[in-house]
Amino acid sequence: MAANKERFADKMDLPPATPQPNVYPLSWEAHTTKMEEVFAASTREYWDPAKLPWDTFDPSSYSWEEREAIAYWWTLLSVFDASAPPVFAEALIKTYEVHEEAPVRNCFFSVTRDEHNHEMMCGMAITKLLDHPDALTYTPKTDLGRRLQKNAQWLYFNGGRYWEGYKKAVPRYSLAVLFSSFLMGEIAAATIFKQMYDNSREAVFKEGFRNIGRDEGRHMAICMALMERDYPRLGDEDKSVVTKQIRAGYLFLSAVLFEPPMDFWDLPADFIANQREGEEVCRMAGFGIPTYDQKLENWKKAMLNLKGVLDRYGIEFPAIPEVGITGREISDVEMDDIIPVF
Repeated sequence: MAANKERFADKMDLPPATPQPNVYPLSWEAHTTKMEEVFAASTREYWDPAKLPWDTFDPSSYSWEEREAIAYWWTLLSVFDASAPPVFAEALIKTYEVHEEAPVRNCFFSVTRDEHNHEMMCGMAITKLLDHPDALTYTPKTDLGRRLQKNAQWLYFNGGRYWEGYKKAVPRYSLAVLFSSFLMGEIAAATIFKQMYDNSREAVFKEGFRNIGRDEGRHMAICMALMERDYPRLGDEDKSVVTKQIRAGYLFLSAVLFEPPMDFWDLPADFIANQREGEEVCRMAGFGIPTYDQKLENWKKAMLNLKGVLDRYGIEFPAIPEVGITGREISDVEMDDIIPVF
């Protein structure tokens, strides 16, 4: 089996150095106390989606139009949260290959684990609402459901292109650049899940949103700790990439946190109208999706908060004209440039 491999043990006392990047050799250095604290919190606060109060949820108390509209929102979330486990798994591997300290590796593992819970929450909600395990092969029962299913098909199509771009992008960027992309999603997510918790009436959804929001707060703390450690030494080239990443992240995450920019996302002309109609049905049914104006304000606050973080390190902020923020104009964002996750 090993006939084609060069043998070293017969001709030297100690082996040669392992070519890098590689997960070997391993060490367990620990220098960032904040990361150790966050990982300990993730272990204490771990939750099981299957143990939420699903017994209090009766899908039959909703009309089929309401069920399909609420399931569509969970499907929209799944474009981001169901992609997050493999996205963070790739980032976790990178932390090993670049020999990050143990607390950083531990924290990226915890994020992967948390995001898997969020994926499970999406799947459980969709399955119970539709009595079917996914939104694409389900047969809609209403006209709105048919239109929202078409929306979902286009979202997953775009998500597939994003995944291919992400796999190409991760090896090109340092972890310091990745942190800025991750932080952007966490800042905005903390707000939307708090609002969903406040404005939803179903106990199982409220509890799910409470747990997801708490997870996202920890993820934000991880990003902040890493930025505080690494950004004072960030070079000009990486700073320029971070600026571009923030613009790319806005365009990508707007699909779930606001509305997808139609010149970036490849979507049919009736996509936004269908989504707005579905969201209004959700709100009337007691499922608390923020209104257009609330989402706009959320995004603006999130961008300003992120700008405050980056200003500390002399990193230019991109123009986000959609929410009234001026800055450096970024005009060449492509799908291959997208790194952020939710």
